[in-house]
Amino acid sequence: MSDEAVKTTLDFGEEKGYSESEFKELAALYEGTLGRISQGEIVKGRIVHIGENEVALDIGFKSEGAVPKNEFTNLSELKIGDEVEVFLESIEDKDGQLVLSRKRADFMRIWERVTRSYETGEVLKGKCVRRIKGGIVVDLLGIDAFLPGSQIDVRPVRDFDALIGKEMDFRVVKINHPSENVVVSHKVLVEEEIADQRKAILDSLEKGQILEGTVKAISDFGVFIDLGGVDGLVHITDLSWGRVSHPSEIVKLDQTINVVVLDFDAEKKRISLGYKQLQPHPWENIETKYPVGTKVSGKVVSLTDYGAFIEIEKGIEGLIHISEMSWTQHIKHPSQMVSMGQIVEAVILSLDKENKKISLGIKQLEPDPWMTLLQKYPIGSRHSGIVRNLTNFGVFVELEQGVDGLIHISDLSWTKKIRHPGEVVKKGETIDVVILGIDVEQRRISLGHKQLSDNPWEAFADSYKIGTEVEGKVVRIIEKGVIVELPLGVDGFVPLSQLSQTPVKNIAEAFQPGDSLPLSVIEFDRESKKIVLSAVEYLRGKEQKVVDEYIAQHKLPPVTLKDTLPVPPPGNAPAEGSSTEN
Repeated sequence: MSDEAVKTTLDFGEEKGYSESEFKELAALYEGTLGRISQGEIVKGRIVHIGENEVALDIGFKSEGAVPKNEFTNLSELKIGDEVEVFLESIEDKDGQLVLSRKRADFMRIWERVTRSYETGEVLKGKCVRRIKGGIVVDLLGIDAFLPGSQIDVRPVRDFDALIGKEMDFRVVKINHPSENVVVSHKVLVEEEIADQRKAILDSLEKGQILEGTVKAISDFGVFIDLGGVDGLVHITDLSWGRVSHPSEIVKLDQTINVVVLDFDAEKKRISLGYKQLQPHPWENIETKYPVGTKVSGKVVSLTDYGAFIEIEKGIEGLIHISEMSWTQHIKHPSQMVSMGQIVEAVILSLDKENKKISLGIKQLEPDPWMTLLQKYPIGSRHSGIVRNLTNFGVFVELEQGVDGLIHISDLSWTKKIRHPGEVVKKGETIDVVILGIDVEQRRISLGHKQLSDNPWEAFADSYKIGTEVEGKVVRIIEKGVIVELPLGVDGFVPLSQLSQTPVKNIAEAFQPGDSLPLSVIEFDRESKKIVLSAVEYLRGKEQKVVDEYIAQHKLPPVTLKDTLPVPPPGNAPAEGSSTEN
């Protein structure tokens, strides 16, 4: 105390009748009392006054403190002289008054209890009061604690709202003193309760054992089953004998099911379970259930380049090959006929129980139109069709939807030597044809175009006798000679040796398409449809002027009449369509 304060105190003591020594002793005792009160502690105080808004307390300090009335839960029971505990927040505020709190004192008492329970593991009761993100707020002895969703139970809790208002036992698992946050768990208590049960289950596990469990969680790869404190996994492939896109197609959350133990890893405590293994295998007695010829219905579950897989029932699938989809259409991909997920009808064609294969057909649902084609398209009948495709060997013509026939290149013309069908017809054109033959077994129809008119080669025999002189127009140059178009529209062949008496070094320079050649028939073959001609034979016996004109026109080496006297053999002329024209 300052000298002035000491003097003032002594004067006060003299007025009250105390000696200086007595008063100093009393002052020392008073100062000692004040020194034992510290800020931030719980202290006891005596009620000295109950006002309209505050309760005045004497805590043994030099001044009284006040506590708001709303901090007392038992205000009606309070009276002057009662002792209560309060928290000393500050020794003096800006007005020099003590700052006390009853509410804070209550909190600190609870906080001490909660802290002690955290250290000892004591179980506390609490009440779920409201839901927040990630969990629930719990009223724990009057303070707010956080219960994470993962700490509610050993099983996932999907409806947090159902717990609001419910009282439960908790254990404090985390305390943050600076922020005064508390985290509690109910799950740890449940785990302790079922620890013995879990051990008993693990000790008794063996392959083939059938257990009852509850669907705890569903993932893309399988289902977790709660076996009573121990979790096992049913992989998606062990849920059903059939295809499963997602496990939720087979089971639901919280559903109780029977499962069989497939495998068990004691060290890792992993349990593999099966569900489909408790169901009869669908292929048992399948031969009596689905005999060949049976009409079935199923869903398209897979499409490949070669066909469509149909699920007749769970675990039983059959293949419809593209060749079994239509009697008449040329199916390139099964998507032309069916689509994923579509329900289709089919007929059992064959059954291989050992390899678990079933062949199905959908075209068999209708009569085979090829069995009646002979009636609709008799041999020799005439029809019109659309050119659908051209190949090196012929023309495919569509007679009707799904019914195609082939005109071989040799049946396009009686008189022309055709190298490719594109010289005669174009894709998409309409063409008249004659039915030449139908092979029902091989699904083939042979068509002809030249047969629409009579074979002119009977008449050609008179028109193109050997020695007949004609004029031919060059239409194509080939390695061994030239092809010429003769009167009556028929093609003939002039060998290289019959174009000139002297060797021709470059036939393409001497003769051009469109050139007119004077020729003489030296060979006629009606069966092979072949006419061989000769310019040399034509010029034999002609005037030198005619010979010179021919030579000059084609830039050939000069020859005299005597050079043309020998009669050369005609040689081997190429038959119609022979390789010499290529």
